[in-house]
Amino acid sequence: MRITLFDIQAMKRDGKRIAMLTAYDTPSAALAERAGIPILLVGDSLGMTVQGHDTTLPVTLDDMIRHAGAVVRGTGRAMIVADLPFLTYATESDAIHSARRMMQEAGVQALKLEGGASLAPIVRRLTELGVPVMGHLGLTPQAQHTLGLRVQARQAAAARRLMDDALALQDAGAFAIVLELVPAPLAATLAQRLQIPVIGIGAGAGCDGQVQVWHDILGLLPGKSPRHAKRFAEIGTAIEAALRDYAAEVESGAFPTAAQSAGMDPAELAHALNME
Repeated sequence: MRITLFDIQAMKRDGKRIAMLTAYDTPSAALAERAGIPILLVGDSLGMTVQGHDTTLPVTLDDMIRHAGAVVRGTGRAMIVADLPFLTYATESDAIHSARRMMQEAGVQALKLEGGASLAPIVRRLTELGVPVMGHLGLTPQAQHTLGLRVQARQAAAARRLMDDALALQDAGAFAIVLELVPAPLAATLAQRLQIPVIGIGAGAGCDGQVQVWHDILGLLPGKSPRHAKRFAEIGTAIEAALRDYAAEVESGAFPTAAQSAGMDPAELAHALNME
């Protein structure tokens, strides 16, 4: 049985920290679930991590459905949350159409939407229709051209707006909120004031949980990881070394050996060669 929004909310009430991680395909999703991660996010960050784009904006609804479906098929217990991509929920009609496709075609259990109080009516309507919604405040990557890639809500007025946005999303029925690149004291205050879980990314340890990008914590992309990420392993380096060994053995003739090959009765081969 899959983890539900009620299980996630119970974790907050019980004071149990919530680990959330992105996943974009069946093998990584299966690994994350075996590791005990309760929430897997099929993020539109796949635009950068998988598709090679500079932003999330080129990601389409079809892209999200394809990757989310792969994650669902690789799991049986984790709660699968998927992003609705850029401008696929600009209106209530758009949001309902996109949510229907994501829930029916991909089989996810919840959707994540970026935006504050102005999005509350859409969150409320989706919730009324049976769609669990996770909010996303602070740095919202789909709006990076207007917000910039920097810490949000450092000043009092902006911090007050963010708090009001969080309350509006909670009142509209959101079951949890992601806070991205928000000052740690502000995020901790929101986690204390809100009844729903607050999951941070670059928002400090005072949140109810944390979400990170698969490629960042495993060192799969070149260069430095973002400041808010910690590399728990250098898998990228290990993969590169393994691929170098593979290429070298192919070039030298050391691979494949008889152990990686299938045999054949010499008589059968000779008969095949003599057949007209």
